[in-house]
Amino acid sequence: MRETVLSDTPNIDDALFPGIDCDRLFGGTACVHPPRILILYGSLRSRSFSRLAAEEAARILTRLGAEVRVSNPSGLPLVDDGVDASHPKVRELRDLVAWCEGMVWSSPERHGAMTGLMKTQIDWIPLSDGAVRPTQGKTLAVMQVSGGSQSFNAVNQMRVLGRWMRMLTIPNQSSIPKAFQEFDEAGRMRPSPLYDRIVDVMEELVKFTLLTRDRAEYLVDRYSERKESAEALMKRVNLSAAT
Repeated sequence: MRETVLSDTPNIDDALFPGIDCDRLFGGTACVHPPRILILYGSLRSRSFSRLAAEEAARILTRLGAEVRVSNPSGLPLVDDGVDASHPKVRELRDLVAWCEGMVWSSPERHGAMTGLMKTQIDWIPLSDGAVRPTQGKTLAVMQVSGGSQSFNAVNQMRVLGRWMRMLTIPNQSSIPKAFQEFDEAGRMRPSPLYDRIVDVMEELVKFTLLTRDRAEYLVDRYSERKESAEALMKRVNLSAAT
C-alpha cells in the first residue's frame, strides 16, 4: 500500500507560503490609544429603538475605555441615485469607517430583514478604496431590535455582510424583542437580561478589538492575493524589459 505524504503540496508557490510568522502574530508593539469603535443604526424614526440600543452600546463601550462615534445616517442618499462618493454624507461615512478599528451595526428587523437604511449605509462602504480595504480585519458586533417576538433574521443577514466585508464578526450578538417595552420615557433601556446581553456583546467586542487590531493586517493576509500580486508584478517587469 502506497504511503500518502500529507505535506506534498506541489500547487503551492513556496516563496509565497512561508508558514505562520509567530513574531508578527504575537509580537510587535501594541497600540496604546483607546480602541476606536464606529456605530451604525438603521432607523430615522424620532424614537428609533435601534438608535436607542446603539446609544446604550456607546455608553457601555465608553465605560470600557473605547473612543466611540455614532454615525447619523440622516441625509445619506441611495446608492446609484445620481450621486457618487464625493457626496458629503458618503464622504463622512467613509472617513468614519477608515478611522475605526471596530464597528457595531444596530438595525430594526423589518419584513423579516434589516432595514433598507441599514443596507444603504453598508452598500456605501466600498470593498476597496484605492489600495486600501476599508473594513478588512476590523471587528464587528451585530444587534437588532424587533417589534414582536424575538428573531435573528437581521443579525444573521448582517453577519453575512460582515463576512463579505472581510470583517472579524464576534461570536456574541444582541436581539431585543418587543423593543417598545424595553426603553423608558427618557429613551434609556430598562434593567433586564436583554440589557445585560448588550453589556456582554460590547465587552466581547472590545476584547476582540484589542486582541486583533495590532495584527489585523497579518490575520487577513492571504496566499491567493500574495500570488496574484506577485503575478501582476512579474507581468509589469516583463513588459518593462520588453520595451
